[in-house]
Amino acid sequence: MPHRSYFFPKGLSVSQIQRFIPKKWKQSIKPVDIRDDHPSTSCNAQEPAQRIFTSVEASMIDSLLTSLKEFTSRGNILDAFKTFSLIRLHASSTSQDLIHPVSSLLSSCTDVKFLAEGQQVHGLIISLGFEQHPVLVRKLVTFYSTFGLLVDAHVVTENSNILNPLPWNLLISAYVRNGLSQKALSAYKQMVSKGIRPDNFTYPSVLKACGEELDLCCGKEVHKAINAGHTGWSLIVHNALISMYGKCGEVVIARDLFDKMPERDAISWNSMISVYASMGKWNEAFLLFRSMGAEGIELNIIMLNTMAGGYLRTGNYKGALELLYQMRKRGSHLDSVAMLIGLGACSHIGDVKLGKVIHGFAIRSCFSEVDTVKNALITMYARCKDLRHAYLLFQSMEAKSLITWNSIISGCCHMDRSEEASFLLREMLLSGIEPSYVTIASVLPLCARVANLQHGKEFHCYMTRREHFKDYLLLWNALVDMYARSGKVLEARRVFDMLDEKDKMTYTSMIAGYGMQGEGRAALELFKEMNDSHIKPDHITMIAVLSACSHSGLVAQGQLLFEKMRILYGLTPHVEHFACMADLFGRAGLLYKAKEIIRNMPYRPTPAMWATLIGACRIHRNTEIGEWAAEKLLEMKPENPGYYVLIANMYAAAGCWHKLAKVRTFMRDLGVRKGPGCAWVDVGSGFSPFLADDTSNARTDEIHPLLEGLTLVMKEAGYVSSEEFGSDDETSGEFSEEMELASNDRC
Repeated sequence: MPHRSYFFPKGLSVSQIQRFIPKKWKQSIKPVDIRDDHPSTSCNAQEPAQRIFTSVEASMIDSLLTSLKEFTSRGNILDAFKTFSLIRLHASSTSQDLIHPVSSLLSSCTDVKFLAEGQQVHGLIISLGFEQHPVLVRKLVTFYSTFGLLVDAHVVTENSNILNPLPWNLLISAYVRNGLSQKALSAYKQMVSKGIRPDNFTYPSVLKACGEELDLCCGKEVHKAINAGHTGWSLIVHNALISMYGKCGEVVIARDLFDKMPERDAISWNSMISVYASMGKWNEAFLLFRSMGAEGIELNIIMLNTMAGGYLRTGNYKGALELLYQMRKRGSHLDSVAMLIGLGACSHIGDVKLGKVIHGFAIRSCFSEVDTVKNALITMYARCKDLRHAYLLFQSMEAKSLITWNSIISGCCHMDRSEEASFLLREMLLSGIEPSYVTIASVLPLCARVANLQHGKEFHCYMTRREHFKDYLLLWNALVDMYARSGKVLEARRVFDMLDEKDKMTYTSMIAGYGMQGEGRAALELFKEMNDSHIKPDHITMIAVLSACSHSGLVAQGQLLFEKMRILYGLTPHVEHFACMADLFGRAGLLYKAKEIIRNMPYRPTPAMWATLIGACRIHRNTEIGEWAAEKLLEMKPENPGYYVLIANMYAAAGCWHKLAKVRTFMRDLGVRKGPGCAWVDVGSGFSPFLADDTSNARTDEIHPLLEGLTLVMKEAGYVSSEEFGSDDETSGEFSEEMELASNDRC
């Protein structure tokens, strides 16, 4: 048998090799005296020396393997490769001893993201003939997947003849992680065609891919394969099935699977609740969430944020804040998403005090510098009528995004601060940021509210010149609404007619515009067209059409529509609808019907409803019902001074001077004062405000004679003072506010 020779590769000295040999190992080797002065040594005498060399070799490999493990665990690739060179030097090229070192080296390249070195290891694996080894195939798939080289990972998997599903599982999972769901499904089908049986680690990734692709047919096939297989029941697989069916819209099947599960974990509950949430079935989601809490399932931050977001979406702002409070009470760490939800809830209910608490918490948690949180803070302060803090935050932001500009501009619009909104809009344009459809949709309603039609027309031109605004129906709805609210019904109708697509908001705005101008029949015609177009009216549409009937004296039509609300459209009348009916009957002189509808409705009457009835009683000289309504209104102690003026005018018209004195005393005791009437006149270069009995204007001596002359002309033309119709302002104000809230909800 030939004697094995030992040599050192070129470039490696003995001292370099000795550096990798542990001191303990060196001390365990006894020196062997092999000298040339024993030429007659027999073969039997050489055997102990060979055994010593074999023992030394084995000990060296073990020690080098230990060193390699330490180097790879620390990510020291250079020393790991040097150590591997020594291992390869002392191991047979066909020895299985190289499998573990190669595997460790490849794992280290994966961990520290060394692509070129890992590819060299792959080349070595091929040269050593280890490319079919199960451990190395798995490591290679993981290596290439880590670098996003999924084509290479697929080639490695495809060329392996291993029947174990693990490499395919890794490949399919990598495709899903990288958003390549279709390729994941193709890999699954290829795997099955090769006769490789999927296991419980294959199915979750495949089902997730089906859900992402909304491929219900494939999902059902996988479900059949799971039932037909012999893998046994798996909680992870069933959770994935629930999620897949939910994403594909099969909520009933998902719930059936959930109900039949022999055991559930937090993911099971989260998956089913998320299915309901994604479908907008919040009532079912809330019910299941409460059941989850009752069973003592631990709630994570993602689920709590989902539920708090659901409360925010459904208008239960206090519920959202209560849930966030419970999260803090349990010691849960609120993330930026939770803060956005909390700030959104504070914005809607106008709770600036609680908003400041969340702001303080955001500062302590270092979330106050996150742009989304800053934008939400600006919105919160602006909506809570604290524009000073909103503007300070806005100014503190160095890089202002479009969302930042929209937040501060919409805040100004919310407070009817038209001058500030216009200034900020100009600054935004000068900074090089183009307004989005959200910007314009915020400003257009303000143009209507402050009677600044000129700005509205400018925005109309701006929208027309930019093609990308054409597909934003929300924007054109706002434009129709702006013209309609400004009394420009013809312009509103022109925009309405040019729209290829219309929704219920488009029709509602146009119907409301006709109603405010007393064109009730045109409003009803449009309502009929809306129904013929299979667009179902909602509560806001019904307020608009009932108000149109009221302003046009169409009593029979209004009554019929009110009855159809529940029967034909499935809408339960709200207090606003009853207010419209009371106004309808009151204007028509049917005061007893108006009284009965207020008394019998399932809601507490609002001050505006009593004011409507009082105004109608004054017009139709019915002091009995008027006094009854006045007493009810005074019991509510409203803050609006207009209501007291309305009651006082009614008593004055009826000659009830002692009751008039009582109302004035009541106003004085409550500290209620009626502000002076104010009007704006557009003189071309801007708006000039005028207050009642105002003498501060430099041209007062010219203005007052002109106003007196105009008053005479109007009286001769048959104009009747609006004081006789005092209820109009309150009813219209309430209607306008409801319409605005509806617009915001639909946005």
